Amino acid sequence: LVPLMNAAVVVAEASFRYGSRTAVAPSSAEIPEGSITAIIGPNGSGKSTMLNGMAGLIAPSTGSISTMPVDDRPRRMAYVLQSTRVNESLPITVREVVTMGRYPSTGPYRRLNGDDRSAVVAAMERMEIAGLADRHITELSGGQRQRVFVAQGLAQDHDMLLLDEPLTGLDITSARAIDDVIHEEQSYGCTIVQTTHDLTAAQVADYVILMSGRIVASGPPASVLTEDNLRAAYGPSLIHMKDTRLLLDDPAHQHPTERHEHQDRSIHLEVSPSDRHAGEASAD
Repeated sequence: LVPLMNAAVVVAEASFRYGSRTAVAPSSAEIPEGSITAIIGPNGSGKSTMLNGMAGLIAPSTGSISTMPVDDRPRRMAYVLQSTRVNESLPITVREVVTMGRYPSTGPYRRLNGDDRSAVVAAMERMEIAGLADRHITELSGGQRQRVFVAQGLAQDHDMLLLDEPLTGLDITSARAIDDVIHEEQSYGCTIVQTTHDLTAAQVADYVILMSGRIVASGPPASVLTEDNLRAAYGPSLIHMKDTRLLLDDPAHQHPTERHEHQDRSIHLEVSPSDRHAGEASAD
């Protein structure tokens, strides 16, 4: 692993265990400052565990995860969970959920000042949910709920945004709104780390961490999403290869009683000119 000049997070031989089970074997990687980093791998590969470690919610069993300071102060993180992992039966409105993003700065008992209220309103407007402010969280669609939790993260003072599969299973409108905000946050200098099952999302990221119970590879997409690395990570889940196309039968997307093809993803692999020409001819 070549040390980065400006790393936001340094993972050094970090491992995670739950009782006797090893969730992530000793692994190392560095996340570049100001990047959009995708953590990708099969279901159960340790993606969320690694994200939780970066957020400081769990400590490594061995090794370390270090978050680099910003301007000589601790880096501020906002962590956005999947809406499916939150208790949506709580009697709480959209505005109240987003307002919770201010608690790390204000504390839960101090009244919000003008800046706090402005941050809440701005976050709802950015996620296009201001019109839902007084709605109960259980009255919303899955995509709307996910936008609410992203807005909560945006309302928080942050230099780094961690998102756990923010686009999984969303409608097009919600997915586009969240994706736009992710790139907008990067333009503001924020470092973004998101877990994903989507090879296409990983391919267009700035940096990729490929996991399979450990970090298999990390770096720019072109150097990480290679045939050898993907085979090492997905193993039997890599069910078919044809020219430069990969079909992945990811357990996270399997029907409970039978296998099925979730989606045909295209990624760029290194191929020889003759192979590329043959592939183009067969496509015609």
